[in-house]
Amino acid sequence: MDFYAEALKLHEEHHGKISVSSKVPIETRDDLSVAYTPGVAEPCRKIHDDPTQAWRYTCKANTIAVVTNGTAVLGLGDIGPMAGLPVMEGKAVLFKRFGGVDAFPICLDARTPEEVIAATKAIAPGFGGINLEDIKSPDCFEIERVLERDLDIPVFHDDQHGTAIVVTAALLNALAVVGKRIEDVRIVHNGPGAAGNAIIKMMLAAGARHIIACDEFGSLYPGRDNMDPYKAELADLTNPEGYQGTLAEAMAGADVLVGTSKGNLVSQEMVRSMAERPIVFAMANPTPEISYEDARAAGAAVVGTGRSDNPNQINNLLCFPGLFKGALAVRSRDINDDMKVAAARAIAGCVPAEERGPESIIPSALDPKVAAAVAHAVAKAAIGSGSARDAAGISTLEDPSEGGLA
Repeated sequence: MDFYAEALKLHEEHHGKISVSSKVPIETRDDLSVAYTPGVAEPCRKIHDDPTQAWRYTCKANTIAVVTNGTAVLGLGDIGPMAGLPVMEGKAVLFKRFGGVDAFPICLDARTPEEVIAATKAIAPGFGGINLEDIKSPDCFEIERVLERDLDIPVFHDDQHGTAIVVTAALLNALAVVGKRIEDVRIVHNGPGAAGNAIIKMMLAAGARHIIACDEFGSLYPGRDNMDPYKAELADLTNPEGYQGTLAEAMAGADVLVGTSKGNLVSQEMVRSMAERPIVFAMANPTPEISYEDARAAGAAVVGTGRSDNPNQINNLLCFPGLFKGALAVRSRDINDDMKVAAARAIAGCVPAEERGPESIIPSALDPKVAAAVAHAVAKAAIGSGSARDAAGISTLEDPSEGGLA
């Protein structure tokens, strides 16, 4: 199939991929009077008296905004908000299909972090959560930080944390396959940008103790030149031995390589220098740091990429629908580290131990059971960490361990 040609036909035929449909019939004068004026005044009064009632009487309870300014769209780069709209529509389709969550694409003509922050704050009252999407680094860090601080609803930058959650899930299962523990292995990460920053912090939250982060200038360590504030923070969090050197040197003897950088940066010789039964996640898109075939030929025991034509595709679709479904169910104030780790472990748990293997460390992105498992785990973690405002909401979610509602 020519996916590009078919995509043009689909988008032209349907004029995009989403529409708004009514949950209620409007067939009679009474229907109109209840759904709109004069009846609609009563829920308005209830919400005016108590703003939390918006969760009870409006679509806020199950609706998120997918917010972008189009400065880092997929592999296309800075193409602007209008050209990014098809991607945001696609995201909305996936939220609905896999999580049952309603999502609206919000494409902002806003270049600076301050403009994106102001616009997102202004629209926030109508939504139960904010999914930031395709915003360039380092602007995305500041935007997320301020919105998390100032809004009382979950704010989640999927390019960072969705990727980090799925990478961590894949790593947990890959380590089980090779018989190693996350606390013991030495991990090298190459490409500490938006996704890389979150992946490193997520692996630390999951128990990793020995991580070396590398960029184009080599390893990150305190006091190194050529580091922005976000890399300087990573330098303080990682590399406990103070290693200084190149990526190739760092990989020698390492158990795990995680790449979120550029294609063809890693050679077979570099993989051969790693520890016994190494794990390689080469996730640069569309061209990985090393191809799946070359990494396996060089001795990698488990290889993951971002590509759908390779085994072990590390795909954010495994995370975001269920994560927001769970957060919304219990009206979480945020999405904290406990919830992210719970999501990663839930995804990993969707691959039964007897089915795990070198080419089976992560469930299919189309597996409908994944979102349910993630939603329940995230809701439970939100309650346990004190972020949930409605703990009873977990009862509306399927409990995968019971095969029914919690």
